[in-house]
Amino acid sequence: MDSLWTECYVTATVTSSPRLPSLSAFFPAFNEERNVPLMVERLTAVLPQITDDYEIIVVDDGSADRTGAVADDLAAADAHVRAVHHPVNRGYGGALKSGFAASRKAYVFFTDGDGQFDVAEIDRLTPFVPAYDVVVGYRLDRAEGGLRKLNAGLWNALVHRLFHIPARDVDCAFKLFKREVFDVVRVEAEGAMISTEILARTVRAGFRVHEVGVHHYERQHGKPTGANPLVIARAFSELFRLYRRITRDAPVGRPARP
Repeated sequence: MDSLWTECYVTATVTSSPRLPSLSAFFPAFNEERNVPLMVERLTAVLPQITDDYEIIVVDDGSADRTGAVADDLAAADAHVRAVHHPVNRGYGGALKSGFAASRKAYVFFTDGDGQFDVAEIDRLTPFVPAYDVVVGYRLDRAEGGLRKLNAGLWNALVHRLFHIPARDVDCAFKLFKREVFDVVRVEAEGAMISTEILARTVRAGFRVHEVGVHHYERQHGKPTGANPLVIARAFSELFRLYRRITRDAPVGRPARP
């Protein structure tokens, strides 16, 4: 299996954790009032080791609890922190699109707001820039039930077959992008399809993608929302619509390198 993924990669010289010129780090949060302070605390501790110029963006996706108020309090206390609010819940894709749109720095990193990834492992991604335009994580041992693992395996196999994305875990919420990717790649998805669409369009535009293993942990607070059967069924339906759109559209090339 590993040979399949190895064939998708371009050989690169890995340096020891280069510092980034600047970084926007964001995470979506829907009813995550207990996790938001922990996420901001962890990012605040880690990001100065990565760059001197950073911002942390909390995307409150129409939460019904105090997530929005907590994010505003954190932003008021630290100039590095900003809050983006959706008046109503727009879904995972809508939250990611707002985070990308709000990001101002040369690199953009996002993860989930549920604390299931260790943000300190961003240093597993940074050695592969600038050789790659996008560095994505894959979960070394998914902290989820058997049904979700089965769904994920089927999904990733199908996505790889349709779009030839060099990633075994397309929905892993631990990704680092050069900001210029989003000057070229335009995404439409508002729901669970967004990660697939981003990577499919990124690969089609000629940007280079590399994958790195990261750890995945049990959620400590709040309730997961991604396992809803309706969400899963809708995602499979949207996948084939996305395939038709992408194969119909003319590919948009990446900017030429000087």
